[in-house]
Amino acid sequence: MTSVNAKLLYHYVLTNFFNLCLFPLTALLAGKASTLTTNDLYHFYSHLQHNLVTVILLFAFSSFGLVLYVVTRRRPVYLVDYSCYLPPPHLKVSVSKVMDIFYQIRKADTSRNVACDDPSSLDFLRKIQERSGLGDETYSPPGLIHVPPQKTFAASREETEQVIIGALEKLFENTKVNPREIGILVVNSSMFNPTPSLSAMVVNTFKLRSNIKSFSLGGMGCSAGVIAIDLAKDLLHVHKHTYALVVSTENITQGIYAGENRSMMVSNCLFRVGGAAILLSNKPGDRRRSKYKLCHTVRTHTGADDKSFRCVQQGDDESGKIGVCLSKDITVVAGTALKKNIATLGPLILPLSEKFLFLVTFIAKKLLKDKIKHYYVPDFKLAIDHFCIHAGGRAVIDVLEKSLGLSPIDVEASRSTLHRFGNTSSSSIWYELAYIEAKGRMKKGNRAWQIALGSGFKCNSAVWVALCNVKASANSPWEHCIDRYPVQIDSDSSKSETHVKNGRS
Repeated sequence: MTSVNAKLLYHYVLTNFFNLCLFPLTALLAGKASTLTTNDLYHFYSHLQHNLVTVILLFAFSSFGLVLYVVTRRRPVYLVDYSCYLPPPHLKVSVSKVMDIFYQIRKADTSRNVACDDPSSLDFLRKIQERSGLGDETYSPPGLIHVPPQKTFAASREETEQVIIGALEKLFENTKVNPREIGILVVNSSMFNPTPSLSAMVVNTFKLRSNIKSFSLGGMGCSAGVIAIDLAKDLLHVHKHTYALVVSTENITQGIYAGENRSMMVSNCLFRVGGAAILLSNKPGDRRRSKYKLCHTVRTHTGADDKSFRCVQQGDDESGKIGVCLSKDITVVAGTALKKNIATLGPLILPLSEKFLFLVTFIAKKLLKDKIKHYYVPDFKLAIDHFCIHAGGRAVIDVLEKSLGLSPIDVEASRSTLHRFGNTSSSSIWYELAYIEAKGRMKKGNRAWQIALGSGFKCNSAVWVALCNVKASANSPWEHCIDRYPVQIDSDSSKSETHVKNGRS
């Protein structure tokens, strides 16, 4: 306990060092000013009159510098509001229902040479499903619930349209923004990219204006949500006084795998239906009603390395079935990408006290080498109040929790999102942010860090600061179930039993 208090004291002193030095200096100047007489002020005024040219030049340079700063500085990007799609109740699937869907998919595959109820494959799927961290209230696409399952292009389009249109309708209803005011549109979906594009579908459905800057991002994995935010941010820095609309989703119907390759079967157990729509603005007048201001986005791409590039890859299995293969190296690759991302983000957000400790250990390791095995791991909780770690699976959350030195409360939003909604790919970080808001934990000035990992291999981060005490938006996906969370999953049980415990609010 003493060491913790000492570190907090060290952090406070070093972080506020300049303020602590400024206070006695201000007191000294105030004391000197109180002794000045009218005669002293007259002499000072007389001195300025004799150096009028110098005064005018200083004033001119100061004014020029101020104008240059105002003209060239980047306008802040505000998050006005966002909406997470909540599928209708009839699309809910329990673990047993998911297993039935797997059975029906295998049964419908008439080209299969093995029995559709092959016990080894079904047992493998059942074990993965029960240990995945997903609960009994996640959502499946309409096409896969249908008997027999429909893996058609039409079923894929129906799923994506329901998610995107549903999320956007709630967003426009909550913000009261006219769709024709949108100047920038970015839609990301990895697995399903039809023609016309998904961004064109949004333009057509909501009758967006003809000069809109629209983009569709495909094949960029679960980290594409932050990529879309980063792209929208850059465009908002160029185009003044406008709104940017970001839509993040993934298609499960198109991505379901019907083969026997076990490294490709894992994704079937994790991914579920979900999506989010985010409204960004660079209008100064929107600051009052906005929830957050975007502080930083950092993108890390390790695709130059072959192992990283191939650790998550779509392709054909031995029998020609298309699926996404997850390599056994994915944990190592994700850890490497995370370290590189943190190395860039850390200096931007960490307080001076943590930067100093890291520098000292870095120099010590270079000098002593074998005596110091590891670099100092900065305490990100001194700079970040809330963590939104991509709900890619229980293992992903566990690794990041350990790597960043987080506590169970820090990863509660991620575990709860995984349990309630499953892995919704690029939109999962928005369900997590909605969870924190629904718990009433987001206070003015709090910082939230969204961390997303995806194929390629990529690790992307976005840091937001709350502009007010943020409340949950109307029609929040957690509206009817927040009191039942968090849940603790018994990792030693072979069944997906959950135990409800009281959460911090």
